[in-house]
Amino acid sequence: MERTDYPRIAQAIHFLEEHKLEQPTLDEVAEHIGLSPFHFQRLFRRWAGVSPKRFLQFLTAEHAKKLLRQANSVLNTSLEVGLSGPGRLHDLMVSVEAMSPGEIKAGGEGIEIRYGWHETPFGTCLIGLTIRGVCQLAFVDEKRDRASAVNDLQKDWSSAALVEDGKVTANVIEQIFGERDQHNLQRIPLLLRGTNFQLKVWQALLKIPEGGLVSYQQLAKQLGTPSASRAIGNAVGRNPIAYLIPCHRVLRSNGELGGYRWGTDRKKALLARELAFVEGDG
Repeated sequence: MERTDYPRIAQAIHFLEEHKLEQPTLDEVAEHIGLSPFHFQRLFRRWAGVSPKRFLQFLTAEHAKKLLRQANSVLNTSLEVGLSGPGRLHDLMVSVEAMSPGEIKAGGEGIEIRYGWHETPFGTCLIGLTIRGVCQLAFVDEKRDRASAVNDLQKDWSSAALVEDGKVTANVIEQIFGERDQHNLQRIPLLLRGTNFQLKVWQALLKIPEGGLVSYQQLAKQLGTPSASRAIGNAVGRNPIAYLIPCHRVLRSNGELGGYRWGTDRKKALLARELAFVEGDG
């Protein structure tokens, strides 16, 4: 599929979510996004791997609650063994390096960050890359312009030198979002700066398997801080690396999506597409 298809997919997802109680027809959704039913169905299946109707099922709170009820055993296992197994279609091999307290205090002094803009299946993203790994991945859309995203990157790494270099970052984007051979995956290193607590939360997020969901309360309990759900939520919200650190897999305990730093429609897209791949089409 064309990576520039995402804006239309996002329109369709928003419409499906807004009108889910009315169970909109294929023709109604297609008309809303300005495509014929035939072209919309083909576009959607190419992107999600399932029909719009099946996709809508993945967006319901009832489906989310079912997965959350399974999460205790899933999370227990995944926290012990790490990332989910090689059978997953879209697993990524990710290694994490944390900055030292001295490096954090220096604000990235002496570090060069090469950044670039790229289209992905989930819209346009800004990626920041150091010689030690990816330090930022942020999605942007019409509500969040590119200048704001670059300002955020500079704010997070106040003393680092920023250099726009889309040619260098394109190679990493292809590793992340391109077609991958499960027997020939390259490890993608991440460079993180945060408090010890934030790092602990982000590392736990890496161990939630694709298609898995957990609540903030479950995550807090697994990390040995059962009363720290709010702090967990704050750490999840501060995640600087979208997609690779899958904060989109954390929901409220009632099955509602909750917030997402890069937009709730995008969170729906990320979750439902993962579930479609893991559970198969229908």
